[in-house]
Amino acid sequence: MIRHFFNKLQHNILQSVNLNKKVTKTMFIDCHVHAMEVPSCPYPVNGKQLISTPEVLIERYDAVGIEKGVILPIGSADSTHFVQSNEEMLRMVAKNPDRFIPFCNLDPRALLNSPNANLEYVLKYYKDLGCKGVGEVTANLDMDDARVQNLFQAADNCEIALTFHLATQAGNTYGLIEEPGLKKLEKALQKFTKVKFFGHSQTFWAEIAANPTKEERDGYPKGKITEEGAVVKLMRKYPNLYGDVSAGSGCNALARDEEFAVKFLNEFQDRLMFGTDICMPDTPTPLVDFLLKLRNEKKISEEVFRKVARENIIRILDL
Repeated sequence: MIRHFFNKLQHNILQSVNLNKKVTKTMFIDCHVHAMEVPSCPYPVNGKQLISTPEVLIERYDAVGIEKGVILPIGSADSTHFVQSNEEMLRMVAKNPDRFIPFCNLDPRALLNSPNANLEYVLKYYKDLGCKGVGEVTANLDMDDARVQNLFQAADNCEIALTFHLATQAGNTYGLIEEPGLKKLEKALQKFTKVKFFGHSQTFWAEIAANPTKEERDGYPKGKITEEGAVVKLMRKYPNLYGDVSAGSGCNALARDEEFAVKFLNEFQDRLMFGTDICMPDTPTPLVDFLLKLRNEKKISEEVFRKVARENIIRILDL
């Protein structure tokens, strides 16, 4: 009875967002997505289902030509009203090994909220089970907090990738708190050279342009990029920083200035990764159309398109 209810719910969701039309050619691999085994308690903010089930997500993928995606467990309550176990993520991957790639997650406050917690032990355990990285790290702590630094050190010791979400403030948001100019991130890039840092979120991508305002760092800036920002400078300087161009934030960073986007994609063609950040079943995927448009109009080459769309994540995570 319960399974029938969930199956009917998934079918209705897909019908409502008109996603049943399938494409015949798979092109993309998603560096950033979320899923859960059964629908959660609706999100208190809007009463909607917050995270897609694997079945719904796979139908979304088939509709737009995504071969597979990196599943990021919800690891901190800062961002929503529940957390997920790494075991749930591993079960979903085990049932769909050709469609999902495993990341584990670990809150920096785990194991008694101590900066000396043995987080390396936990990360190594999940790495040995096949997890390719850790994240999305969304704890609302300062990026240079000793507990966050402890997590970074554990990831460095394990030599794994780490997806982070940045924020501008403490409270009423989620993500690691960072200053304008990404100064704390730069220190982490200098110190933890064996971590492949995957940059993500509005606060991160607003810094593709110089001197974004607080409002821009919390949102989706518009307009031409007249001066390069911290993201460009840090990616140029530190080879362990990668661009997760998922969600509205990543796509907006490119789409706000197409001419700049072409230059950015060409310069960092080996370190930018397509992503969706699909959460709710009807989360849009604008980056699919944007990258296809640039390729079809020959503004980026087929080689650059394929690198960003799929080849980089294969190489970076050794898939």
